[in-house]
Amino acid sequence: MPSLTPRQKELTARRLLAHPEEIGVCLKTRKWHELAALVEFAGKDASPALAHTDPALYRLLRRQITEFHLRGWSCLSTLGRNYGDVFYS
Repeated sequence: MPSLTPRQKELTARRLLAHPEEIGVCLKTRKWHELAALVEFAGKDASPALAHTDPALYRLLRRQITEFHLRGWSCLSTLGRNYGDVFYS
């Protein structure tokens, strides 16, 4: 299972937020590390500091994270620090 750097995790999460149709593909293909990165990123929410430095990106991330939750994907959770463990809560 690949270990992702913090930057790779962020880019993976942002790609999945931008293309939510890929979340189901990740589940089917068992790309747990990508799903864990997404859940962790969405759980932290968009940084409020980003609202000052890049307001357009902040609004985009807030909209995408809200859509992630509204689509029901927030039922995914990571348990422990092993990113291979992604479960439905």
